[in-house]
Amino acid sequence: MTTNRSKQPPGIVYLVGAGPGDPGLITLRAVECLGRADVVIYDYLVNPVLIKHAAAAAELVCLGRPTTGRTLSQVEVNQRMLEAAQNGKVVVRLKGGDPSVFGRGADETGALREAGIPFEIVPGITAGLAVGAYCEIPITHHEDASAIALITGRERDEKEESAIDHEALARFPGTLVFYMGVDKVTQWSQGLIGNGKPPETPVAVVRWCTRARQQEIRCTLGTVAETVRDHALRPPALFVVGKAVDRAPLRSWFAQRPLFGQRILVPASQTTSERLYDRLAGLGADAITQPAIRIGEPGDWAPVDDALDKLDQYDWLVFSSGNGVDYLLRRIEDLGGDVRWLGRIKLAAMGSGTAERLARYHLKADLIPAQFVAESLASTLVGDAAGKRFLLARASRGREVLAMELRQAGAHVDQIAVYDSVDVEEPDPDVAAQLAAGEIHWITVTSSAIARSLVNLYGDDLGSARIASIGPVTSSALRDLGHAPSVEATPQSIEGLVEAILRWTTDERLTIRG
Repeated sequence: MTTNRSKQPPGIVYLVGAGPGDPGLITLRAVECLGRADVVIYDYLVNPVLIKHAAAAAELVCLGRPTTGRTLSQVEVNQRMLEAAQNGKVVVRLKGGDPSVFGRGADETGALREAGIPFEIVPGITAGLAVGAYCEIPITHHEDASAIALITGRERDEKEESAIDHEALARFPGTLVFYMGVDKVTQWSQGLIGNGKPPETPVAVVRWCTRARQQEIRCTLGTVAETVRDHALRPPALFVVGKAVDRAPLRSWFAQRPLFGQRILVPASQTTSERLYDRLAGLGADAITQPAIRIGEPGDWAPVDDALDKLDQYDWLVFSSGNGVDYLLRRIEDLGGDVRWLGRIKLAAMGSGTAERLARYHLKADLIPAQFVAESLASTLVGDAAGKRFLLARASRGREVLAMELRQAGAHVDQIAVYDSVDVEEPDPDVAAQLAAGEIHWITVTSSAIARSLVNLYGDDLGSARIASIGPVTSSALRDLGHAPSVEATPQSIEGLVEAILRWTTDERLTIRG
């Protein structure tokens, strides 16, 4: 007897352009596809910040880094896509720039079409066009550039002869943009000069276009090969060739931002790191998000649920962090309630950030201490604490200062762990390498727990960067661990932390110029 088993219907593959690097340049369609994906297969040059758009359960597959000595071949990439899609998965193949511009997109769509796998191509902004905006090079100009040519500086090794017509390019009436041209810079530059392109033609070499580490070097067609050697330039880099280069300012709007060129490690929980990242990146910093602690639901909701059942018995509900606000209010929603459960209970928030989180739920903090530490909150509450009942919503670990002082003042205090806080145990290899090489300029530390976790993860290498602390308690913990902060936030908030870094960086630049 034979059994007819239904064949697994294939999934779908989205070939998605991630854009040139700035995460703000990804398209809405790309974000939609990432949110649907079961598997995300991405190039190492894709900005890792974009991966946050993927679903939490998605499998993430990085195609390797040249620094590790192992990258996947195109055949292997195709095989990964096919296997996942043939198992019914929604696959996003995330590619730098635009899949159809020097992205070998045709190789991948060809394999998918042959295998009968449905696919969609989602375009992205290619670096050769983005360079016009981020370096202020008018790649089209009514006097100097009536056209643009996008050219590969490196063809496949198996090609018997080059398909690049240097003679035609030398006569081209506009701007030439060479991709992947570092290794073959002598060949293509001399090919243009040999066919009549003037050696004094302006050239801009742009590395990491649209990223906070963007680097631009001006030279000429005759000196570009020497410039690449003298500066030891490596990919990724673009070469913009033409008169339009001379019309660009020496420093673009992008390079003039106050934290441009500063690489800042943001080791925090997801919510905090997103706020810090957005603020720092908006000021031009190369912000790297690396969790030092992981935040999640408590192992047992029973104590929280029990406290929620008798909320009307408490006079004060005290939140020590924004995470506490989120987890407690979400738990109320999960139980079928809403903010009306809080009734007439008064709300205290440890700081302005926690108060802002309450405001998202249309709740106003009745009390915010002058200083955003437990001691200040305790001193504000103890005067009228005798006989009052306090419920402290907090992490699974933390300081006991507030509870102790309230009890000493005659208050009844219950504490509930509304979220779990655990250390990340494995260091990020890229972050570790950058710290060891002294390539990270700042580390932001927003709690004592993060300070301890960072020391466990990276040890003495933390000393290669300046440390910005959120406040005195965190600063004290850092000093005890042997890593005194360079700056401390005033006020003790995300905005205060950013302002402290800004002040230091501005003063340092003024000192250098002076």
